[in-house]
Amino acid sequence: MSPDLTFALTLIVKMAITAGFVLAATVTAERAGPLVGGLVATLPIGAGPVYVFLSLDHDVQFIAQSAVASLAINAVNVVFATVYVLLAQKRSLLLSLAAGLAVWTALTLVIHWVQWTVFTALAMNIVVLGVCLWLVRPLRHVTMPPVHRRWYDLPMRAVLVALLVGITVGLSFRIGAGGSGILAVFPVVLISIMLILHNRVGGKPTAAVLANAPLGLVGFALACAVLNFSAAPLGVALALALALATSIGWSLAVLTARRHGIEV
Repeated sequence: MSPDLTFALTLIVKMAITAGFVLAATVTAERAGPLVGGLVATLPIGAGPVYVFLSLDHDVQFIAQSAVASLAINAVNVVFATVYVLLAQKRSLLLSLAAGLAVWTALTLVIHWVQWTVFTALAMNIVVLGVCLWLVRPLRHVTMPPVHRRWYDLPMRAVLVALLVGITVGLSFRIGAGGSGILAVFPVVLISIMLILHNRVGGKPTAAVLANAPLGLVGFALACAVLNFSAAPLGVALALALALATSIGWSLAVLTARRHGIEV
């Protein structure tokens, strides 16, 4: 079998596996309400498999550097979700999503040209998360109406995620660690939730899911930092496992606190 055919088949398998992970997670999110939906949507269900596949082709240093870029872009994703949440209260899906993507693109271009360290990226996340969590806090608690899926919902989500994986893995040798880290955390899951829910259940219930997303993105920021710090001393496999455990642990902690009446 030729190297090109081997690469193509491997890429198709990677895209299919990741799409399956995201499909399972987003279906769960729709049925569990805004808080659980926002937390599930921000687990590394998209970025995690991408990093696993990147680790098969690149060394530890590449993964650690990519984690710093992902950490920086995590702050941009928080802003993206916040812009949508604020606009979706009264505006259409098209306007709310377009404005969010415009802001995401502009901020990502700026982020890409800055030389980030894990400490400066963490500092930026602390500031951005603090502001955005305060802005969206009053908009988190909206009842989610029953969701009736259409036949194309799951295929559309699968295609969105598969394209992300294909672009990231396929271009990783050309765009480097920083570019791969950016593409790995492109908010495809958040976008798919907007596209699926907004016109069916309304802007406010959909915005409530996204208003809880910054809470989950706190855990994702911690996971990126763990991956950066642990990749070299522990190896990529264990570092990725620890990063996943960090993100899941944070989400469970938020759920536990909320069940005990503690507003995070």
